[in-house]
Amino acid sequence: MTGQATCRDTVFAGLPACELALPTGDRLVVALHGAHVLSWVSGGQEQLYLSPQSVMDGQAAIRGGVPVCFPQFNQRGPMADRLPKHGFARNVAWQADAPDLRADHARLTLRLTDNAQTLAWWPQAFELQLQIDLSPGEVQLTLRVHNTDTQPLAFSGALHTYLAVPDVTVATLHGLGGQPEWDSLNDTHALAADALRFVAEFDRVYEADAKTSAQALTLNQTLRISQSPSWANTVVWNPAQDLCKRLADMPDEGWRHMLCVEAAQVYEPITLSAGGRWEGWQRLQALTH
Repeated sequence: MTGQATCRDTVFAGLPACELALPTGDRLVVALHGAHVLSWVSGGQEQLYLSPQSVMDGQAAIRGGVPVCFPQFNQRGPMADRLPKHGFARNVAWQADAPDLRADHARLTLRLTDNAQTLAWWPQAFELQLQIDLSPGEVQLTLRVHNTDTQPLAFSGALHTYLAVPDVTVATLHGLGGQPEWDSLNDTHALAADALRFVAEFDRVYEADAKTSAQALTLNQTLRISQSPSWANTVVWNPAQDLCKRLADMPDEGWRHMLCVEAAQVYEPITLSAGGRWEGWQRLQALTH
């Protein structure tokens, strides 16, 4: 297949967005709201789950795709009482740079800097970048944090990726076997099984050391998931039936068709001195593209 990658401005469910496309048919859509990746199609298959009941009003967080959680994970952090759940980065508008387009690769970088809206939540100067690299059968998301303030910057967060599955009750996730595991539902600690299965509500945090990053995770033998060692944790989550019914922005059976596998920083925040920089990536590779 010959030709050039393209990037075009579009509208997705009323939200301004950018669509990257390759001559191979691979396609990715990202909303400017939250720098939120909404869709990634490879091999003719949608690889991400996006709730059909998600609120698309340009203010609320979007349910599904890849939310950017920053500057806190969930409500863990010293400013939990002031910050929205999972921080504010997924709730505000970002700006897109000019894309870098080639025959078999498209790169788009979105940016968020402190402004009156973010300073109302968090008295910190910063710059975030989300770099999206789309190649045949592969997408890599790289989050960069730059402390542009004169004071230290402490943050946690995640790339809260919702992966599409035909039926999560028969899905298997390999690659975390033997890693320290915290089951947040029962507040118990163990070592992860070689194959994770999802027949009930599942919400666990894994130690994602260099070994985990080198040994990429595999979902249903169709998708490989890896992350940089700069993320300390991997989070795996599925709400199952009872919790899903209580989520207003999810259909009752939506839980069957998604599994979150997140590159995350959960337990300990990362602290950057004035002028300091950090980056962490997650890579998704379709094995049947």
